[in-house]
Amino acid sequence: MPVDRPTLPPVRLRPDAELARAALAAPLLARAVRLARWAGPQTRVGAGGELVDAQLGDAAEVLGLPRDEEGEAYASEAWRVAVDTGLVEVHDPADGGDDAGTAVAGEALPLVTRGGPQDVLALWLDGLETVFADAAAPVLDDVDALLGEDGTLDFEALDWDPDAEAAFLDGILANLYALTVAEHGAGAGPVPLPALAASVIVPEDMGEPTDDVLEQVSEAMMRLDDQFRVLEPMGLVEYRPVDEDLMTEEGADEPSPADLDEEDVARYGMVRLTPLGLYGVRSRLLEAGVAAPAVGDLAERGADELLGAVGGFPQAAARAETEQWLAGREPVAAARELLAAARGADAGSPLRRLHCQQALALVGAEAEPAVREVLDDPQLGGLARVWLAERGAADVPPPPETMIFWLAIDTIAAQLDADGDLDELQDLVEGLTGRHSGFFDEAWRVEHPSAPEVLEAMGRLHRDRQLAKDARKAAFKARSRAGS
Repeated sequence: MPVDRPTLPPVRLRPDAELARAALAAPLLARAVRLARWAGPQTRVGAGGELVDAQLGDAAEVLGLPRDEEGEAYASEAWRVAVDTGLVEVHDPADGGDDAGTAVAGEALPLVTRGGPQDVLALWLDGLETVFADAAAPVLDDVDALLGEDGTLDFEALDWDPDAEAAFLDGILANLYALTVAEHGAGAGPVPLPALAASVIVPEDMGEPTDDVLEQVSEAMMRLDDQFRVLEPMGLVEYRPVDEDLMTEEGADEPSPADLDEEDVARYGMVRLTPLGLYGVRSRLLEAGVAAPAVGDLAERGADELLGAVGGFPQAAARAETEQWLAGREPVAAARELLAAARGADAGSPLRRLHCQQALALVGAEAEPAVREVLDDPQLGGLARVWLAERGAADVPPPPETMIFWLAIDTIAAQLDADGDLDELQDLVEGLTGRHSGFFDEAWRVEHPSAPEVLEAMGRLHRDRQLAKDARKAAFKARSRAGS
């Protein structure tokens, strides 16, 4: 009976203008912009577009950093982002000139002040590609020892697979994204690094992780600690690094992350996606062909698509999506479209009617004319009466008995499809049977395609043994009737 669900819940993104401001405030992009404004005819670059060593100190000083190894490393990183995003344009050396080229402000620089939010976000995404590649790259202690005869890195000697490393980091970011957007996931809170590493290392069907798997998790944590330190200045994540004391000999007797108290878990690293990071990871997911919906995607679609999709959304996201859909429509026309889309006898129709009723609640009293139009509809009449009664409407005709039982079966079918709270579903089942004596004597006769499955579920859920037995008998009769 359950209908297909989207791979990921929809994300609620911040407005583009807000995200663009966050992008420009990201430390690494801000440094790249400053270096682009500094670049000029006297700026000397190497064959790969990198600043020559003699200019790294000046670049660091422009950024307000010390003229030391660390400051120059930050300047080199920011320059690379500036070149890759088009904030800086590199000119190769002229024939017969020296080995150094020059660099000037690129065509992308004016977008920082005169471009729209989407221009800025596109610039930031280009920079993210550069930083992601840096994060996935290995830490090289002795570069010369790893160079092949042709001067390129010998990946076999390095024991590093660039594609596998990029896939690992993409998988980590995808899991972090899924935890963030899940209704009962991380939400706005940080995720412990051990849990995030375990999410891609530990098999789902593994009960107690083996020592070998735990060792892999620990190694992954150390890789992620380096990688998140690289990604944080681009504004993708907020990161609390692993406590360095855990890496010393004195920290060798520290407990396993699995045995940590909640108050100590932060020592092993905590990470969360920023609002800008959610935008960035979703962009990468979409580019990879992953279904990663965002609230508002359905605003211009028909009611049939809306009701078909929100059945798989978390409650808050479903409400937000419906509100945006309603915002651009006249209330009565919207209500009519919703009711028309709620009709049907297919497997997903009960859940569509449930979300139609919830959407009509958001429309409010203005939907009443459209709701009254379906009072005699065998599929929508019960829904309409409930909606009108909840608002204290006058002149609501009593439902025929067949409509009462049809609505009861339809309501439970919808709740089963929605995978709701078990206790609430049990209360619903027992409430229905308590209000209608002899419920199962009549329910098996209901002309509803989900009647057999619903009655079987009621037999499993009802805590009264005799009524549970009656439900199973009714399910057998309904199935026999449907097959006759």
